[in-house]
Amino acid sequence: MRVLVADDEKALNDVLTRTLTDEGYAVDSVYDGDTALEYLEAGPYDAAVLDIMMPGIDGIEVLRRYREGGGSSPILLLTARDGVDDRVRGLDSGADDYLVKPFMFPELLARLRVLMRRRDGAERSSVLRCGPLSLDTASHRAERSGRVIELSAKEYAILEYMMHNVGMILSRENIRSHIWSWDYEGESNVVDVYIRYLRKKIDDGEDKRLIHTIRGSGYMLSEDDA
Repeated sequence: MRVLVADDEKALNDVLTRTLTDEGYAVDSVYDGDTALEYLEAGPYDAAVLDIMMPGIDGIEVLRRYREGGGSSPILLLTARDGVDDRVRGLDSGADDYLVKPFMFPELLARLRVLMRRRDGAERSSVLRCGPLSLDTASHRAERSGRVIELSAKEYAILEYMMHNVGMILSRENIRSHIWSWDYEGESNVVDVYIRYLRKKIDDGEDKRLIHTIRGSGYMLSEDDA
């Protein structure tokens, strides 16, 4: 899942970015409103966290222009102001949620998860399924036929993305761009490496494989033979 963080407080921005990255999100971080709007319009993002008070255009103006341009990613506004008028103005401008500083990081993470479930039309259940494989996006718990699967943050992020796209062919570039931030400069075969990790944990020792290689195209999660 890709998230944009826009906050001119560098220390807070850095902590937000590290926290979200540790949770398995691909995070792009910016420090002013103009750059935030550029990134949002270049998207796509699964969610964005916008501070209201930023250099250049403020967060509410970023939000207003983004919505007017047809942008639909969930937006969580951050602000040090706790007035009702500020909250109403933000929500009326198209914000999906509002969090007042200072805040607890577990609450921010929980609010982001709710926004993403709403976007995916999955408010009624946090559990994704592919045959005997299930993934609870609320608890990050993965199971296959009752067997608990321990996942690293990146393994979880890739599996969640594939679970949202069961039966669809996902190219390596599609997976990489969705899971890693734009400035990633690591190994070019990083997707293949993590798919191997997931296969070992999900498919090894099982009669039926769920993760399939589509030669020349990428990977697909499906309980049917590819």
